[in-house]
Formats: sequence, structure tokens, C-alpha cells
Amino acid sequence: MFHIDALPAFSDNYIWLLQDADTRRCAVVDPGDAQPVLDWLAAHPDWQLSDILITHHHPDHVGGVAKLKDVTGARVSGPAQEKIPARDLALDDGERIDVLGRSFLIYAVPGHTLGHIAYYQAEEGWLFCGDTLFAAGCGRLFEGTPQQMNQSLQRLAALPDATAVYCTHEYTLSNLHFARAVEPGNQAIAARFAEVSAWRASGRISLPSNIALEKATNPFLRCDETSIKEKIDERDGARQRTKDEVFTYLRSWKDQFKVA
Repeated sequence: MFHIDALPAFSDNYIWLLQDADTRRCAVVDPGDAQPVLDWLAAHPDWQLSDILITHHHPDHVGGVAKLKDVTGARVSGPAQEKIPARDLALDDGERIDVLGRSFLIYAVPGHTLGHIAYYQAEEGWLFCGDTLFAAGCGRLFEGTPQQMNQSLQRLAALPDATAVYCTHEYTLSNLHFARAVEPGNQAIAARFAEVSAWRASGRISLPSNIALEKATNPFLRCDETSIKEKIDERDGARQRTKDEVFTYLRSWKDQFKVA
């Protein structure tokens, strides 16, 4: 029996905890803080942490790695193109890694950082995508270009609709405020905004998402949509724009966006 839980960290991070009940082994994704993981292990003393998976080098994703490795001896896997503390296995695009008896395909998804990777498990339909694809949004461009990020997002959007999207921040409601501004007539966005508002008010997390929902409500996956192009024309003047140009405008707008 397999289960995935979110361990909250900091103000809005999630450390994903993958659990194989048959073997009592577990793995974590992006432990920016060791303590939530150590607390869980202390409460489950018959479990072993076997793997630590890292998507990119930012401190809120790697800050707990060294301590967890020191305490548990878990294998640390992460992007080959970035400096990851205590890394045992460096991963590049197209490679595979076995974790808890399941094979994960590595996607290079530059944009948020240049070496960012995502982990995709095809049979179960799991995507651990760090800060690349968010629920109703995407990560800021700290190192990569808009073109790189748009290409990375399009690769992920091409995964099967049922793929569960395990990103690492509780940004969904904030992102949906922006999505409503971009597409005020999109009923799927309106419905999702109402649903997530109710979830957050009751203390429920908004993740995981899925690819179908993101394609229907995430403006950064909808750069071909006429409604989005018309909204940008309204704000910035009418002209022909490529998908990369639409994405670039949306990302710049989101960077400055304030919830009214």
C-alpha cells in the first residue's frame, strides 16, 4: 500500500512524503527543513527514510538535506546541473531513478532555476515539479528565460490529464486571484476559486492538482487562448504575439500583481 502526505514547512512549503506501507520505507521531496521529517520519523519508529529527492537548489528546498542524510543515511538525488548538498546521485533529463520500487523519469524544466528538474512516475501518474508548475501558476524566473520556462511548462502540460501535480508551495489561492484577472469570464477558474477558498478557510490544503485542471485554469498553460490574448491587447495594445511573448507578458504582470 502506497500513500503520499504533505508535511508543512515554513509558512507555505510542503515536503512531500512518499510511503510504502509494505516495506515501511519512505522518501521525501524537497525537505527545506529537516524537523518536520524527523518529527514524522520519531512518531513512526519502524519506518526508514530511504530517499531524498531534490528538484532545485533553493534553500527552502535543500535546507534540511544534510541533517536528514546524517541522521538517516538516506540517498540524496538531485539535478546534475546544480549544487545540491550531500548529493549522491546527479540526475539529468531523460534519466530514470528507482525510488521505493517505482521508476521515475527525470524532466529537465529550466526557468525558475537553470538546472531545475521534475520527477514523473508514469504508472501511478505522479509529477513532483518543485517550483516550475504551480497550482494555477508557475515559478518566478530567477535564473532562466521566459522562453525556457514556457517550454518547460508545455512539456509538463503534455503529460496525461490525470497526472497528479505535486508542487511545493501553497500558492493556489493567490494564483487564482491572478487567473481571475486574466480571464474574468472563465467559469472553470471561478469554480476553482470558490472551491479553494472554502478549502483554505477550513484548513484543507489545495494540492495535489492535476494536469487537466491546470490546462483549464492556469493562465501560464493557456497562452494560446483568445481570451487571454484579448486581455493583453486591452492592457498593452493590440498586436500579434507569439506564445512566448504572451507568456512573457503574463509572467511580468504576475510579478507585479497585487490582490485587490
